[in-house]
Amino acid sequence: MKRLIVTSDDFGAAVAVNEAVEQAHRTGILTAASLMVSGDAAADAVARAITMPKLGVGLHVVLVEGRPTLPPEQLSELVDTTGHFRTDMVRAGITIFASPTARRQLLAEVEAQFAAFAATGLPLDHVNAHKHFHLHPTIASAILRVGKRYGMKSVRAPIEPRDVLRRIEPDTRGIDVARLWALLVRRRMRAAGMTVPDQVFGLAWSGAMDAGRMRGLIDRLPKGLTEIYTHPATDDHYPAHAPGYAYRDELAALIDPLAREAISRDRIALGSFTDFA
Repeated sequence: MKRLIVTSDDFGAAVAVNEAVEQAHRTGILTAASLMVSGDAAADAVARAITMPKLGVGLHVVLVEGRPTLPPEQLSELVDTTGHFRTDMVRAGITIFASPTARRQLLAEVEAQFAAFAATGLPLDHVNAHKHFHLHPTIASAILRVGKRYGMKSVRAPIEPRDVLRRIEPDTRGIDVARLWALLVRRRMRAAGMTVPDQVFGLAWSGAMDAGRMRGLIDRLPKGLTEIYTHPATDDHYPAHAPGYAYRDELAALIDPLAREAISRDRIALGSFTDFA
């Protein structure tokens, strides 16, 4: 049986993202959205989510390139001079691994983000991390330790079958350097009782998941539980956008009627993480 979750990351980052999430869920194939609890438009995202009870809203843990939930002065090892998380993931990862102080601050911030999500009153559909920073074993440990107390049941492990991508676009290149870490996270999370998709698409084409690629994935969807994650927005240049991302093209892919027709034609079960947990 083919089961599919279609997710938007960065819910709450900006009103333009929230608008796209609502449009893609109400008129398209979007079934889940990952909330940045300290995003600039988090309150707007929550207000919209309350009106969409079938949208599976999860926690998008932010520990890099974003604003913390705790006061920056409590996170001296994790933030830069502006009070935002560092942008250098390698250096931040080394600090978290090597510094006991950084690990304590990490645990406190992860706790704060889970608590902030719980305060919204929304059911916790899933958990992942911005830039997939939860592949870091220390961060994965913190999320697992805290998340189980907040009802975490589903987690993303970004394991992307490149052979499927090459059947859609033969010239697709690149090596998934994080694959080993993703496999380890999947094994660890499943051992802890979490639901983890068998495969995830969105890594190679991050910010470039257009309608043709979306339909190509649906037409060649592997068996089992698949997550396709996206980055839709109604504005390609909203504040804090990622350079080069075609946000509006990703929104168009999510509301493409041919995508929904293909899902129906192939009898693919479409839902949120909670639907398949």
